[in-house]
Amino acid sequence: MKTLYTAQVLAKGGRDGHVRSEDGILDLPLSLPKALGGPGKAATNPEQLFAAGYAACFENAVLHVARGQGQKLKATEVHASVSIGPRVDGGFALSVSLVVGIAGLDLDAAEQLVANAHQVCPYSHAVRGNIDVKLETRIIEG
Repeated sequence: MKTLYTAQVLAKGGRDGHVRSEDGILDLPLSLPKALGGPGKAATNPEQLFAAGYAACFENAVLHVARGQGQKLKATEVHASVSIGPRVDGGFALSVSLVVGIAGLDLDAAEQLVANAHQVCPYSHAVRGNIDVKLETRIIEG
């Protein structure tokens, strides 16, 4: 792989700590969610950060594929849900649900676009075979 960009983030204190990017643009406290036994402080967590990154990257993959196919989209959006739970063999696992909204195509064409984007998106590529990813396509108003 020819590297085009490298993000660098330092985490300190684990799930009840802090994350900061090298350039300081990302600078956030972390807190374990109440659902995982945490205090429920007003702070983000790794699952939210992963969901944000995956949603943004996947939407860009949709736009990239649409451009390459000459499709004009009126609007797009991606809602990502990242879940965490215990594995049978110990440790924890993640699962992802991506609900992709597209305006400007019929449902069949939108579903094909989403399937193609899933092949192109680097997040999808990174988790393929390791994390269950559920895709849902919806037609939205544009």
